[in-house]
Amino acid sequence: MQENLSHLTTEQINQNTISIDQMSSLEIIKLMNSEDRSVAEAVGKELPRIAAVIDVIHQSFKNGGRLFYIGAGTSGRLGILDASECPPTFCTPPEMVQGIIAGGDTAIKTAIEGAEDRNDEGENDLKARGLCEADVVVGIAASGRTPYVIGALEYARNLGAATVALSCNNDAEISRYADYKIEVIVGPEVLTGSTRLKAATAQKMVLNMLSTASMIKLGKVYNNLMVDLHASNKKLMERACNMVINVTGVSMKEAERILKITNQKVKPAILMILGEVSFNEADKLLQETDGFLREAILKAQKSQLGGE
Repeated sequence: MQENLSHLTTEQINQNTISIDQMSSLEIIKLMNSEDRSVAEAVGKELPRIAAVIDVIHQSFKNGGRLFYIGAGTSGRLGILDASECPPTFCTPPEMVQGIIAGGDTAIKTAIEGAEDRNDEGENDLKARGLCEADVVVGIAASGRTPYVIGALEYARNLGAATVALSCNNDAEISRYADYKIEVIVGPEVLTGSTRLKAATAQKMVLNMLSTASMIKLGKVYNNLMVDLHASNKKLMERACNMVINVTGVSMKEAERILKITNQKVKPAILMILGEVSFNEADKLLQETDGFLREAILKAQKSQLGGE
C-alpha cells in the first residue's frame, strides 16, 4: 500500500503556478523568481535553530569530531557539494566534513531512486565511515520522511553522536530521530513535488550557513577573507596574493615573495609582514593561537613592543 503524501507541504499543489504550462519563457521564469523570493524568508525563521546547530558543530570540530551530511537524491547531492568545497575553501582535511548519498557515488550523477527506501543502508553507510560519538550527523530530506535518512539518524543517535534533521515540512518524521531540528517551510513547489527547486534552494542556504559559520568560528577567516584557502591553482594563488596585499598593503612583488616562502599559505604570510616575524615564528604563533590570525598578529606585535 502506497503512503499518502498529500498532507506534506512539499507535495501540495501551488495555486500560483497552476497555469505554468501555458506561459511564455519569460512568464515562467518571472513566476519562478517570485516564488524563490520566499525562500530566504523561510530560512530566516529558522536562524535560532541553525545557530544552535552551528555551535554544536563548532564544539565537535574542537574535540576532533567530524561533520557528516547524509541524504538521498538532491538532498544527498547538496550535502556532497557543501562537503567537497570545504578543503579548497578552508584547507580542511577531506574527512573533516563528509557528504554521503543513498546509492553511493554513482547516485551523485545518476538518479537511483530506490536507494532511499532502506533504513539499514543509512546505518551501514555511517558504519563504513567509522562514525563515533564525537561526530555530528545532519540528515537532509526535503519531505522529512526518507527511510535512508531515518536509519542513519537513529543509528547515530543511539551511538551518542549529535544528530540534526534538516527538512522542509512541519513536524517532519526525521525530526523525531534528531537532537536538533531545522524545518524550513518554503511552501508548495513551482512544479508539484519537485523538491529540487525551492526546497533544495533552502537546504543549500542552510548548509552554506552550517559549514561557513563553523569554519569562521574555528579561525579560518580574517575580516571576511578566506585566509585558510588551499591555493592549488593559478586563480587561487592570485586570490591569495590579493588577500595579502589587501590586509598588509605591501606590493604585489613583496606579497608573491612572502607567499613563496610560506608555500602559498596566506595566514603565515600576513603574520610575517604585520608581526615582523620569520616563517618559523609565524608558524609557531599560529599554533599557539589555534590558528586565529588576529590573535597571532596581536601577540607578535606585543612581543615586538616588549622587546623595544
